[in-house]
Amino acid sequence: MSNVYDNILGLIGHTPMVKLNTVTKDIPATVYAKLESYNPGHSTKDRIALHIIENAEKKGLLKEDSVVVETTSGNTGFSIAMVCIIKGYKCILAVSDKTKPEKIAYLKALGAVVYICPANVPADDPRSYYEVAKRIAQETPNSIYINQYFNELNIDAHYQTTGPEIWEQTEGKITHLFACTGTGGTLSGSAKFLKEKNPDIKIIGVDADGSILKSYHETGEIHKEDVHPYQIEGMGKNLIPSALLFDKVDEFVRVNDEMSAYRTREIALKEAIMGGYTTGAVTQGLMQYAQSHELTENDVVVLIYPDHGSRYITKVYSDKWMAEQGFVNNCVHNYDEVFKTEFIK
Repeated sequence: MSNVYDNILGLIGHTPMVKLNTVTKDIPATVYAKLESYNPGHSTKDRIALHIIENAEKKGLLKEDSVVVETTSGNTGFSIAMVCIIKGYKCILAVSDKTKPEKIAYLKALGAVVYICPANVPADDPRSYYEVAKRIAQETPNSIYINQYFNELNIDAHYQTTGPEIWEQTEGKITHLFACTGTGGTLSGSAKFLKEKNPDIKIIGVDADGSILKSYHETGEIHKEDVHPYQIEGMGKNLIPSALLFDKVDEFVRVNDEMSAYRTREIALKEAIMGGYTTGAVTQGLMQYAQSHELTENDVVVLIYPDHGSRYITKVYSDKWMAEQGFVNNCVHNYDEVFKTEFIK
């Protein structure tokens, strides 16, 4: 039988790419979006969850009734919880209080135990979700800590899957890769593979305004003055993850909450792609890059769209949330009326 699998994990990887036709019409290059929402857990994090857990199984680190512990902004947690269900492990997750209630409900629906931690504290603060996850793993017998920010298998998962898929799908014609940077694994693993195939491919990391990654790449130093709260989930950091291979990145572009929000909704309106907040962020990164770099009709650009917009319905797709941020009234694209709902009385 074709297209039939033993369980949901068989659907991970081999995600499609689609050409963007409207949002990027003013850019002469051919632009493709790799839709990681087509993974069964609706994000690129399915790849690392399966790869890291199966690697632990091969090493004998996971046994019956083992516990898998991780720090997550949501997507990695979904993926780990999904893999744990199929493989019979328990799942404990530490998330930041930036995580929307519907994401937490989703994690609980998949059987995870969830700890909610303050987002705006230093990474080494005992209340941070990094430190809480470490402590839980240390205190929980028969457990492993995924530690995606500092786990080289995060990179390896994308080196073995995402990078080769992009190379094959573009028939080796890719000239630029854009991806948001959180843990850095998606960008680094894909970049490592693609650079081996063609070192001239430009790798562009998209960082959040409020994160330290761009300035660290440029100076080799942490600039604490860069750190401030921001809304985009799953990208940017206030620490330097070892899963981010800075030497594979040619340049970083920093994007803000507001323009990334507009781009996210524009992509839905013009391309019919319901992407997550980082979908808008990575597209905005391309737009800003194109303002200072010449892209030609011979260039083939790939944007990695990490997850699905269904997880952001009460955030970036919510008129109320947009208005609370002050985004709708300042919409440079004049989509205010499109974004609003009319009530028939």
